[in-house]
Amino acid sequence: RSGFPIFAICAFATCGGYYGRLQVKVDCADRRQSNLSINIDFGYPFRLEQVHFRAPLCEAKRGEVLFLDGDYSSAAQFFVTVGVFAFLYSLMATVVYVFYQNKYLKNNRGPLVDFVVTIMFSFMWLVSSCFWAKTLSDIKAATNPTQVLLLISACRAQENKCAATQEPLWSRLNTSVVFGFVNLVLWGGNIWFVFKETGCQQPIAGKTDTHYNVTQRGGTMYVK
Repeated sequence: RSGFPIFAICAFATCGGYYGRLQVKVDCADRRQSNLSINIDFGYPFRLEQVHFRAPLCEAKRGEVLFLDGDYSSAAQFFVTVGVFAFLYSLMATVVYVFYQNKYLKNNRGPLVDFVVTIMFSFMWLVSSCFWAKTLSDIKAATNPTQVLLLISACRAQENKCAATQEPLWSRLNTSVVFGFVNLVLWGGNIWFVFKETGCQQPIAGKTDTHYNVTQRGGTMYVK
């Protein structure tokens, strides 16, 4: 379990610290109204409905303020929260294993609590990783250049030319999904090892360890 904090940090840090930029340009038929650098910045917690940018109206000198679609903060924040708490718990568990092992094993309460918490975190990693993977796909769709250009009125006119000059880099967020499932495998695989520390399987094994006393009287053997 000593390596668990590292993977938890990698999971929530790659998601929580993300910053992305989409840059588009609008070339109006009237070159005087062209805007060659519309920057659209977004990041964690991905409340895209609050991300706004200004685009030109080719038929007028004024511009328009547009907003992206969607609020994806719930999945992102849940994923990061699970990662933070998993990091804190695994760090605490490592300290207990190293410095307080006798108290940990006393009355078997420590292993039982650890067993239950390990199951809980395995389940939360499963839910949060799947939820975040699906949400990341939705975020990519909402920030797709084709989708964003359709929001701009000038880009819906055939005489104007619109294109994306810079797209967001998704490698960091893709990595966060991978680390989420890595943590799921680690915590899920650790359930059996924690279960063995509880000693719950010992009584079952003890029932098969039966001793018999054999005595012989005359030609007859008696088993007790």
